[in-house]
Amino acid sequence: MNRQLRTAILGSVALTLAACGGGDRPRADLAASKVTTIGVNAYLWRAALDTISFMPIVQTDSNGGVIVTDWYVNPNLATERMKVTVTILDQDLRADALRVTALRQVNQGGQWVDSPVEAATVQKLEDIILTRARDLRRAAIAGD
Repeated sequence: MNRQLRTAILGSVALTLAACGGGDRPRADLAASKVTTIGVNAYLWRAALDTISFMPIVQTDSNGGVIVTDWYVNPNLATERMKVTVTILDQDLRADALRVTALRQVNQGGQWVDSPVEAATVQKLEDIILTRARDLRRAAIAGD
């Protein structure tokens, strides 16, 4: 029985090692997702920071994948302000690994009043972040 068990284990180990194969694995696989020292996809993280860098950032958590901005008043439209939260939900570079939420307020008689955010605004921010993340990934692959 010990001999059969040992043979089965050795056979299993041999198959596992054979499956590891040679060095023909594409390097693009590494750049695609989990090469990171933070808890989320590094390309999405960097792209999100780049995209909203014009806004004052009040909180970042690279392990939890959360970036929160403070209120930002567009100099061209001083009666409106926005606050954004970007959440990265996964280590993979996928569209569903990103969630952007935004708050908007308008100034009415000196008071900031909550106002709805157009869905297109949030979608546009997500698209910009995803495009930037893909560009960063392509650059990393090309640089290898």
